[in-house]
Amino acid sequence: MNSTPASPMDGFRHVTVVGAGVIGASWTALFLARGLAVTVNDPLPDVAERTRDQLREAVPALRALGLPTVDLDRALRFEADLGRALADADVVQENGPERLDFKQDLFARIERAARADTLLLSSTSGIPASAMAREMNQPGRLVIGHPFNPPHLVPLVEVVPGEQTDPDTVRRAVAFYTALGKKPQVLRKQVPGFVANRLQAAFFREAVNLVVQGVVTEQELDDVVTSSLGLRWAVAGPFRSFHLGGGPGGLPDFLQHFGPDLEILWRDLGTPALDEATVELLSGQADFGATVEELEGARDEAQIRVMRALGEG
Repeated sequence: MNSTPASPMDGFRHVTVVGAGVIGASWTALFLARGLAVTVNDPLPDVAERTRDQLREAVPALRALGLPTVDLDRALRFEADLGRALADADVVQENGPERLDFKQDLFARIERAARADTLLLSSTSGIPASAMAREMNQPGRLVIGHPFNPPHLVPLVEVVPGEQTDPDTVRRAVAFYTALGKKPQVLRKQVPGFVANRLQAAFFREAVNLVVQGVVTEQELDDVVTSSLGLRWAVAGPFRSFHLGGGPGGLPDFLQHFGPDLEILWRDLGTPALDEATVELLSGQADFGATVEELEGARDEAQIRVMRALGEG
């Protein structure tokens, strides 16, 4: 007798999303589109209205990715009581405020209310799992699942174990995100801000410096990036790009020939402060000719075209 092949989602049927801000609502859209039941836990009185509004905004991107969007919220429910929200959860995706004390208390309560086999994930953008799990009886259950915004569209999820995270928890997190169509990357070491945000912060620091120094405007800098580095890094990251820039000798030759010039540039990079004058300057140039909603829609459409070209969408 033939047996039915196991689904990648076997064992992951019901997700509880704790915190339904921008990230939580985006996760909710993806979970629902992938056929999961979702319970949203958030104390705000208008959470249902806000979440459904954000689901509607996510529909074009989900549809473009080939995911079903008809009656997207049919398996969605809202539960303000944390214990009841976690009663049937196979997975928890936490998206609460970025405060260590808040998250420590929250995960202690989540651990008490959730089943022993529930996968516990946090979307934190920089707090280490080891610190977050300090009030838990079983800290090995918690692992970071940090998405790149918006989670329903961008593939990356940084899976970051704590010092006591169980290897099986990491394995299950990777399996869960892979089944969702994401690209999980397990980090080998805890570091503040993880990888993507650190790279983004380093690049933005010099971008701000160049604008403050009057070398370029914000719009000009954005144009430089989207017509050079943005295109290059979409197909080959920094190391591979420099490897290709080294000719037949690859990265070793590149570093030998251009390494001294890179070091000179490193020493010249700026360290701007986001003081009142800098914030005023940056804010004054932040006129992109459309509403945020219009810009988001245009970004998502273009992002999907790039992902399709790369075979990721």
